Amino acid sequence: MVLVIVKALDILEWVAREPGKAHSLTEIAEALQMNQATCVNILQTLVTKNYLEHLGRKKGYRLGPMAYNLTNNLSYSQNLVEAAKDEMEKLTAQLNETSILGIIRNQKRFIVHLVNSDQDLQVRSRTERNVYETATGRLLLAFMPDKERDGFLQSNGFPSTDTWPEAATPDDLDSALIKIRTEELAVTHSRTHIIGLAVPIRKSSQVVASLSVFLPEIRCSTSRQKEIVQALRQAARVINERLDA
Repeated sequence: MVLVIVKALDILEWVAREPGKAHSLTEIAEALQMNQATCVNILQTLVTKNYLEHLGRKKGYRLGPMAYNLTNNLSYSQNLVEAAKDEMEKLTAQLNETSILGIIRNQKRFIVHLVNSDQDLQVRSRTERNVYETATGRLLLAFMPDKERDGFLQSNGFPSTDTWPEAATPDDLDSALIKIRTEELAVTHSRTHIIGLAVPIRKSSQVVASLSVFLPEIRCSTSRQKEIVQALRQAARVINERLDA
């Protein structure tokens, strides 16, 4: 047997007993009679691979999205997906453009649900991406609590001029985030001529996710963009009501 793999599986099995609950490093190490230094190294690897989420030093670790993906289990953000999925189907059918439901996990933009269009020319997106690169990520960053956003910036630094040229300095980033919060809309224009548009999804007034549409620039005239934003806002309203029901 490979001992480190056994220990990693022991950690996953122990955390999975209460999948929605977070456990501290000390709690995990003591329960499994494991050296804390060894335990934290394994935990960091599991977080990097998204089998666990790290919610902060005081909150600890819980199961991450990849642990659920192994069995195609939708329990991860299940309420969110259940509230959004049929509305996203309608949105994609109405616009014939791909729609995404995104959250931030382990400091990355993570897709929890996606509905592809049937366009001949489609844009594909990786499940995980840099927060600064996507409309979804930028919107969620804008609505993060101040303390959480400060921690994110300390860990990730500011956007590069290549990634988000309008927000590469602290003052410019503040201005960009204020604009997103004021308009409740994030828009990205990539160098590969892809446009992303994202609006917030709320539960009990708190932004918990972002609903977005992205498409080739050639299909996004000014009038078309207005149509997409209107459709996104309408879909978001329905999803918000379901989450608060």
